[in-house]
Parts: sequence; structure tokens; C-alpha cells
Amino acid sequence: MIQLNPSHPIYTANDFYKELYGKKAVKLSFDCGFTCPNRDGTLSNGGCIFCSGKGSGDFAGDRKTDFKEQYFSQIRLIGDKWKNCVYIAYLQAFTNTYAPTEHLKKIYSEIIALPDICGLSVATRPDCIDEQKAELLAHINEKMPVFVELGLQTANEKTAKRINRCYENKVYENAVTLLKKKNINVVTHIILGLPEEDYSDMLSSVRYAVKSGTDGLKLQLLHILKGTELERQYLKAPFPLFTLDSYTDTIVDLAQEIPANIVLHRITGDGKKEELVAPLWPLDKRRVLNTIHRKFKERNTHQGKKVYL
Repeated sequence: MIQLNPSHPIYTANDFYKELYGKKAVKLSFDCGFTCPNRDGTLSNGGCIFCSGKGSGDFAGDRKTDFKEQYFSQIRLIGDKWKNCVYIAYLQAFTNTYAPTEHLKKIYSEIIALPDICGLSVATRPDCIDEQKAELLAHINEKMPVFVELGLQTANEKTAKRINRCYENKVYENAVTLLKKKNINVVTHIILGLPEEDYSDMLSSVRYAVKSGTDGLKLQLLHILKGTELERQYLKAPFPLFTLDSYTDTIVDLAQEIPANIVLHRITGDGKKEELVAPLWPLDKRRVLNTIHRKFKERNTHQGKKVYL
């Protein structure tokens, strides 16, 4: 375990992957052609109000191409930036367990067979995890590390209805319990800055995910993206959004409350410039991360500091 202090204030994915693999790991994002029960009419036709037209897979490969082409196109993008690394296949767009188990097996098998793939990360919804799918993932986990990323977004049931999440918190708890029984690493997505939520709501969501047994967190700044229901609502009746200063303060505050063994896979968020409506300041990601790091140092604090007080 990394020893945390103001000079190394959070337990990052980079730390974790270096412990696991002995070198840097790079995620290659795939679009496997899935949809979502929250989009195809099973639960809803609109999806979550914040979700982009590409199902949050805006940086994934082109679903019109096969997996080999998606793989090599990602490798070309990386270029010479990282040479001594391993690759994790990241099934990012839409809901990547939303299909019959046999179909999933075919897709997963094809992707993990690509050159130098040493891990599989599957983004999905908790209501699309069942015993058969967990068993399939557990079988792959015997060959290489498997990570399942669950979109909780908030533990506030009222907010969950507002964002059209279309499942109750208990569904998330059950999915985490099932995956942990199979020894599968769970990463939980939480959105910071959802409409009408304050710091206590965000802290409650983080604590809820930790208590439920998640291994890691992705703390995602709320992005208002073009073409989403959230954009329509925001343009009709604008609501307060984080500033750079208030957001970076919130990250430091939350991190102090998160046990140091929980991996923080994300503490901000990437958005395509041409798709982002607001806020615009996160486009300068280096500035955001530098500000967070500076505030940890100024406050002489680190992840987990308040957990042990």
C-alpha cells in the first residue's frame, strides 16, 4: 500500500496498477455495440439525463469497426507516449453486460485475446449483473484481472429519480455483494455536482459506496453535454455549477473521508471540447489536477486523514 501524505495525497489508479502489474497500465477504450435498458424501452427511452449520445463512451473506439481495428487505432493514438506498459481493455460505451451471457462470452473472449491485453474493465449498470454474468467475469478473472465499473452516480434516491437512473440503491448493493463474492474488483462511479445536491449528499454517496464494499471510486465532475436532457433542463432553468475553486475544495474534503485503501481512479473528468456546454474550466485538466494537489499540500492533508481521527 502506498504511504499517503501531502506530497502523495491520494491512492491513484496509477499507484494501484503499478502494484498489480509492476509497470504502468494503459486503458484502451472499446465500443462493443451495446445499448442500455434505460434507452431501449425496457426501463426508459431517454437514458440518464446526463448521458451523452455515445453512452459515455465518447473516447471509445468506433463501433462501426471491428475490435482489432479499434485496438490498433487506440495504439496509434498512444504512439510513443508509453512504451513499457501493459494494456487493459476498457469496455466503456453504454452497458457492457446488457446481452445474453453467451454473446458476452464471445465478445469478451475476442477482446482479451488481442495482443498484450492484461486486464478487462467492464462499465455497466448494477441491474445488468446477475449470477451467470458474474460467473463469466469470475472465469476471466482467473486468467487476468477483471474490474467492473458500476454507475451509482448518487445514493440519494430522490436525485436518482430526477436523473432517471431507473434502479433503486438496493440493486447496487446486491451487485457489489455478488461481484465481491466472485473476488471481482469493483469501481463505483459517483457524479459530483448533480442538481440540488450539496456536500452532504456527495459525502453520503461516497460513504455508501465504501460501506457497500467498493474497491475503487471514480469521482466525476458533472458535465452538461450537448444533446442531453440535462442540457435542455439547464438551458431552460440554469442551476448552480461547481467553479474550479469550489470543486477542488470538495475533492480535498471528500478524499479526507475516504479510506486510504480505496483507489481513486478519477478525481475530475474528461469531456470533448465540442460536446461540453458547461462548465468549461475542466477542459484545462492539468490546471485542475495541479490545483487539487496544491490544496492538499496547503492544508497538510491526504486521503483518509479524517477516517482515522
